[in-house]
Amino acid sequence: MKTQTKLAIILGLLSSTIVVVFGLSIYYFLDKYSYVDFYKRLEARVRISAQYSLNSGTLNAKYLKNLRNQHLEKLEKEKEYLIEITPNGDFEQIADKYTLPIHFLNSLSKAYTYKEKEGNLFIAGSQYKKGNKLYFVIVSAENYYALNHLIFLRSVLIAGISMVILIVVIFSFYFSKHIFDPIKEITDKVKQISTENIHLRLENNINKSIEISELTNTFNELLNRIETAFETQKNFISNASHELGTPLTTIIGEADFSLLKPRTSEEYSTALKNILQQAERLNEITKSLLFLAQTGYKGKTITFEKVRIDEIIWVSKSLIDKLNPNNKILVDLRLLPEDPKKLKVRGNQQLLHLAFANILNNACKYSNNKPVTVHIASSNSQVIIMVEDQGIGIPDAELTFIYDPFFRASNTTLFEGYGIGLPLTRNIIHLHKGNLIVSSQVNVGTKVQIKIPLMEDSYLL
Repeated sequence: MKTQTKLAIILGLLSSTIVVVFGLSIYYFLDKYSYVDFYKRLEARVRISAQYSLNSGTLNAKYLKNLRNQHLEKLEKEKEYLIEITPNGDFEQIADKYTLPIHFLNSLSKAYTYKEKEGNLFIAGSQYKKGNKLYFVIVSAENYYALNHLIFLRSVLIAGISMVILIVVIFSFYFSKHIFDPIKEITDKVKQISTENIHLRLENNINKSIEISELTNTFNELLNRIETAFETQKNFISNASHELGTPLTTIIGEADFSLLKPRTSEEYSTALKNILQQAERLNEITKSLLFLAQTGYKGKTITFEKVRIDEIIWVSKSLIDKLNPNNKILVDLRLLPEDPKKLKVRGNQQLLHLAFANILNNACKYSNNKPVTVHIASSNSQVIIMVEDQGIGIPDAELTFIYDPFFRASNTTLFEGYGIGLPLTRNIIHLHKGNLIVSSQVNVGTKVQIKIPLMEDSYLL
């Protein structure tokens, strides 16, 4: 069942239930009120009847009787009874004589006033004494209001409730359709978007509700990410084809050249050296790709332990010193925290060595061994490392692509590299729940900021 239909049914049932309960409540309370009101009218008649019946010889009694006949509405099947009760009176005989319920007489004899209902016949009575005599003054009548007006009210309520339920059901389906129409419109438009026209976006109508606008924006943001992923994939394939194709072309060319005709031993040796060099380059690229893929699996098989970031920096610097003795890396210790706990993180030493070695190597390489400064600081929750160089920088338009595998900035053609180091470094930092932020200006330099959460106290014990 569609959600739209479910919503319409739920709204219809809920509204109908409220209307029915409201109608039944009205009928119930009016029915009860009619009983209470009718009993009050009977009790008033009992008092008036007692006044003029027990004082029949007085002017006041005649006045009351005339007043009653002139101004009190005659009730349906109204009857009055003035019954003298003797000390040894037989209630069964009285009940038969006046056609009154015997249990009513028994109850009235035990109470000063009593009232009850037999079907639609209402009876009220009171005890009165005059001299040494005891009298029962009783008035009975049918409740015409309950018998007729409540029946009419019931018919009106049934008809009204049925009409309201019908209107509510129609409105519920219309309302649910009105709510889901924008969603259906979005669904239809999304179905039209494919890999061939992924540049299309949903129109965000300002007249739509805030929720629909947010949904539209979310879809558009998702499409932006998907389009970016497609572009990244295309760039990756293009760059990978170039990086892998160049050494393969060289290898094939050298092999073909060597096989065209017999060569001297020196020529064969030169060809084999070129082939070996390009094969080693291919091997390095494939290893980097494999390592990049492995670091993208959320670190499920990677072992983490307690490590100090300052020690990682020094080891990484020592590695760069061996690879590039002409580097000018300076480690700034002015912001180094005194508490060693503020330098400890939960990490993998091998991966962190690789990440920081990549960053330091890039800083030295792309600055032609100009001074590179490493700052180490810490807050209450994370350790912060800033690496600054004075190199060629990265064009602003290309900063968004620096994490794409095999991507290299347009001003790096004179430098060796494969475009895998920075994506690999970012994966490693993310595995450590950290952040990597790169800012750069062309011909000014690049700043790489790394933030890694400190190890929790429970791990330090």
